Amino acid sequence: MHFVTGGAFNGKSRWVKEFYQLDGTPHKWISAYHDEPAAELDHSLIILEGIEMMIREWAQAIELGEIRDKWREMLAKWLEWEKEDNNRKIVLIGSDISKGIVPMEAADRKWRDASGWAFQDAAAAADRVDLIWYGISQKIK
Repeated sequence: MHFVTGGAFNGKSRWVKEFYQLDGTPHKWISAYHDEPAAELDHSLIILEGIEMMIREWAQAIELGEIRDKWREMLAKWLEWEKEDNNRKIVLIGSDISKGIVPMEAADRKWRDASGWAFQDAAAAADRVDLIWYGISQKIK
């Protein structure tokens, strides 16, 4: 598993496309920004973009503890899928929403907290983590 994070509109998607040479590599790109569900794992390379938006949807419907449990279950499923075949890879892309002013609205704080925990779990589970700011990558794991 590869986790890529950084600021919004800081070049994460472009970096992933270049890093994995997606012009010539079969893959499936799923974007939560376009309300695409995390569907079937039917390619050897799956990119899930906008994981903070998945968390936002859950935060509107379930409690914080349930969000973290659901997220950890998904991570475990993805890791198991990768282990079944050494050629499989999941790439998670998420925009860091934890910087700046703490939101006034309780729902926004809940989303921010849940996203932070999900990103921590993703970083712990991933074998590689890259931070992208202003189009520049920094490998942090």
